Amino acid sequence: MDVSWWAFVGVVMVAYLVPGPDFLVILRSATRGVRPGVAAALGAQAGLCLHVALAVAGLSVVLARHPDLLTTVRVLGGLYLLYLGGRLVLPTLRRAPEQQRRAPADPPASVRSSFVQALATNVLNPKAVLFFAAVLPQFVSAGDVPVWTQVAVLGAVDVLLGLVAWTVVVLLGLRLAALLRRERVRRAWDRTTGLALGGLGAGLLVAHD
Repeated sequence: MDVSWWAFVGVVMVAYLVPGPDFLVILRSATRGVRPGVAAALGAQAGLCLHVALAVAGLSVVLARHPDLLTTVRVLGGLYLLYLGGRLVLPTLRRAPEQQRRAPADPPASVRSSFVQALATNVLNPKAVLFFAAVLPQFVSAGDVPVWTQVAVLGAVDVLLGLVAWTVVVLLGLRLAALLRRERVRRAWDRTTGLALGGLGAGLLVAHD
């Protein structure tokens, strides 16, 4: 394989570390504990493995070339992010001041729910489809190695790089956890991350193909 690996690694790491839906979901989960954070990271990468499989099968290109299918993915992804954002914001608006003082800093996070949320967020992210349909093929070269093999290798490297990137995000979330034990800070964090996820979801819903 004649691949410009430095360029590929650079593009992939920028895509990971620029805050997006996966970044926010994993960071949020990590502030609630090591296990939820790790589960969210693995969930996101499990979703990415599905995108890799689709790319190897050539279905990512099919999805990208058929606007109706990509629009469906985009709308579902947008609605799901709005749902996640609403789940964070609404409880902070409904609590009475007296209830706020009595409420725990944050309910225990389910490892399973963290995994599923990150998995669904990644699978329903149309940018992941477009990455494998438009960006990754630029690093595929003509030669003796079959295209599907090159795509599989590049996809596997992408998944591994993602584990490195998400490790950094999980560590960041764990560092933030101590600060977020304060109720007022936690409520502000919930609103901020909820609005960010909702904003990303709304952006997907109003985006044009």
